[in-house]
Amino acid sequence: MRPVVATALLVCAGMALAQPAAIAPFSSAAPGTSLPGDWKARHVGRVPPAEVAIVADDATVLEVRSHAAAGAASHALHAEVSARPVLAWRWKVDRVIGGADLERRAGDDFAARVYVFFDVPESSLGFATRFKIRLARLLYGEELPTAGICYVWDNRHPAGTAAWSPYTDRIRIVVAESGAARAGQWVEERRDLEADFRAAFGAQWKGAVPAITGVALGNDTDQTGEMATARFGDLRLEARR
Repeated sequence: MRPVVATALLVCAGMALAQPAAIAPFSSAAPGTSLPGDWKARHVGRVPPAEVAIVADDATVLEVRSHAAAGAASHALHAEVSARPVLAWRWKVDRVIGGADLERRAGDDFAARVYVFFDVPESSLGFATRFKIRLARLLYGEELPTAGICYVWDNRHPAGTAAWSPYTDRIRIVVAESGAARAGQWVEERRDLEADFRAAFGAQWKGAVPAITGVALGNDTDQTGEMATARFGDLRLEARR
C-alpha cells in the first residue's frame, strides 16, 4: 500500500480518539524524537520508515528524513474551513527527487508532502467510490478519507500543476513548489483550502466545503531509492487577508 493511501488511513485511525480544533505547534517542543500535542509519527507497512524528529533550525521544527523510505507525522483535528480557510506553513528541502514523476506510480516520490483531509459524507459519493472505501475498510481495518489534497514539493512540474494520485481518485496532488532552485531555503506557503477543494472536488460536491479531519507532513523516496530531508515549521489555519 503506497504512502499517500497508507498515511491517509493512519490519520483517519486517530479521528475518533482526538479531534482538537487547533494544530499543535512544533515551535513549542524541545528537540528530540517526542512530537508535541496530538502529532503522531507514522510509517507505511513494510516500507522502511523515515526518521521523524523535532530539530532546532532557528526555531524547533519537524524533520522527516527518508532514504529509500517513507513516513509522516499526522495530526487529527476538526476545523471548519469557512471560518479559517487558509493553511499557512513554511518548509525546506535539502534536494528534490531526481527520478520522481507524479504521473506514474513508479515515480510517486516527493521531497516533501503536506496532506489535508476533508470530511465529505460517504453517502454523497457514487456507488463505485463507496465500494472502494468499504473494501479498504475490510482490507485494512481503517477508513480511507473521502477527500484529500496533497501539496508537494516536486522535481519537474511547475507550481500550480494538479493531478489525481496514481493510487486513488480521492487524493488530489497539487504542486506548491518545484525544482531545486530554492532547496536549502525556508519557503513560506499560503493555500486557500476552500478554493483548492472546489477546484479538486467541486464537480462532485456542491455543498459547503466540509470540515478538515486531519493533516499530515512527510516525504517518501521508496520508489526511487533516493534520499531527501524535509523540514516543516508550524502549520496555521488563518482567515483570508
